[in-house]
Amino acid sequence: MITDVKRLLSEFDGITEYWSPRIIGQANDQYIKLAKLKGEFIWHDHAAEDELFFVVKGRLEIRYRDRSVMLQEGDLHVTPKGIEHCPVAEDECWVMLIEPISTLHTGDVADPRARSIKEQLADSGLTAKGG
Repeated sequence: MITDVKRLLSEFDGITEYWSPRIIGQANDQYIKLAKLKGEFIWHDHAAEDELFFVVKGRLEIRYRDRSVMLQEGDLHVTPKGIEHCPVAEDECWVMLIEPISTLHTGDVADPRARSIKEQLADSGLTAKGG
């Protein structure tokens, strides 16, 4: 199936809320998501799924209980499944996330910023297949 071209930087123009991922595509059983981040998120994990962070703009710290990883523009980092983490962006940061379609935004942690797959799919033209 051939899909439309996505202009990555233009896609970020439509994102107005921090910590609210938007699904822009799908490759096999992986969603490709964009998000703008600012401030500290919540400690959470994804029991069965790895989570790939790619920093498009800005800087992102991924805190783990025993260490931190600092990411700059162009850096990529994979948070392994089952590992508790807390993303932190001191200033606005733009990220692309690649994760299985079953991945819940905040894992099993209830938080007002959690977004369902249906909410993340809004305006994508795709249909929900996961959590």
